[in-house]
Amino acid sequence: MHELLSSTSADRYVEQMRVTVDRIAGRLRDTPQPFSGASRQQLQELVDAVDLDSAGLGTATALREADDLVGEHAVWFHHPAYAAHLNCPVAVPAVVAEAMIAAVNPSLDTYDQSTIGTLMERKLVDWTCGRIGFAAGDGVFTSGGTQSNLQALLLARDAAVARGGRPEGLVIVATASSHFSVQKAARLLGLGDDAVILVRTDAHGRMDPAALAGVLDTLTAIDRVPMCVVATAGTTDRGRLDPLAAIADECDRAGVWLHVDAAYGCGLLVSPTRRHLLDGIERARSVTVDFHKSFFQPVSSSALLVREPGDLRHVTWHADYLNPADAEEPNQVDKSMQTTRRFDALKLWTTLRALGPDGIGAMFDAVLDLAARVHDEVDRDPDLELVGRTELSTVLFRYQPPHVSDAQADGLVPLVRRVLFESGRAVVAKTVVAGRPCLKLTLLNPDTTLDDIRGVLELVRGAAAALVEGDDLVAAAEVGVR
Repeated sequence: MHELLSSTSADRYVEQMRVTVDRIAGRLRDTPQPFSGASRQQLQELVDAVDLDSAGLGTATALREADDLVGEHAVWFHHPAYAAHLNCPVAVPAVVAEAMIAAVNPSLDTYDQSTIGTLMERKLVDWTCGRIGFAAGDGVFTSGGTQSNLQALLLARDAAVARGGRPEGLVIVATASSHFSVQKAARLLGLGDDAVILVRTDAHGRMDPAALAGVLDTLTAIDRVPMCVVATAGTTDRGRLDPLAAIADECDRAGVWLHVDAAYGCGLLVSPTRRHLLDGIERARSVTVDFHKSFFQPVSSSALLVREPGDLRHVTWHADYLNPADAEEPNQVDKSMQTTRRFDALKLWTTLRALGPDGIGAMFDAVLDLAARVHDEVDRDPDLELVGRTELSTVLFRYQPPHVSDAQADGLVPLVRRVLFESGRAVVAKTVVAGRPCLKLTLLNPDTTLDDIRGVLELVRGAAAALVEGDDLVAAAEVGVR
């Protein structure tokens, strides 16, 4: 019997969906910690034990096996002790819409493969442009911020070349706090490893507009063409926003394309209390947004928006069998770096209709309010050192009571993170700020409470104190802790 979704399998589809949803719901209700704590070796053994060349097990058995593997050992972002990366718990209407997307399986490259899906995505693009302040903008949904940034820089490069710039003389201006995808895009675009010029930042990791002005003037003097300035509205580590209006002033003065990477901070577009933090974003030429971060959408749901619709022509290519130049339909492949593309816009559409923009914005505000309270909590704790503050929802800190030296505190950071992760009881991140490692909490769960985070901090203190008392720093380093 073929297990294809059709009229004849509809009842089996309903049955297996119900069983699977019940299992997932049970794990959501009962999972006591964000990760099982299984070691990589144990997980590898589970994977290796599966013979992918064996006879089929049948749908019911295969789905149960998948639950035993993935459901049992997933990292659960909804758990309040998950506070590591920019992963959010997801809105219920979006999850249900995801099931609809998978079952109907439209492809958003051409109108005749998606029909109303194309029109719904275009309306959401228009809505997002309106929230940014693009009076007549355009854009397209993408797989994530990395793809959105790559496409923005591709558009900026081709626009610079169209104005007479030599590809080998083009540079991108960013900061050390910009997302790594900027350097990656420069390499993919063939610009070379030295094509990203870093501008000085202030003490909080934000781009210094005066330093930007100096860099732009210097580049002109040495016959290098700044094809794009990348500003960040929500840096990954510090959750800070570059001064967008002042940066836009310098870009306008120099005639340079301004791209704003708002993958993290895009939730401010619907914030009832903090929208002003994005003032100046409307002056950008292109903007990256990640709905799967601060709009609580399942991966993937991102978009690239442009102020001038004509800028998207740089990725247009017509094929007679797909999107001929004389086609009357609106074909989204004309604007996308992808061909086959999921209807990810439906998740955001359904969430907006269920909760409204203010409802989503209030959820984002809740995590920002929590982060502010956690900053105060860490700042008051004699055993913890707060490493700066944020405008969004990251918290950077170290375990460093008075008797712990800087060197010991730095050495504790990867060990504490590893101890917590291997126990499965909490997941936190680590990074480096001003040359010193620190622990990082990234708060994106509006249901998480201050008491939940106090519990995570208590786990950090307990693990760190045990490591200091046991003098395990050297031994742990010798077994390859990173």
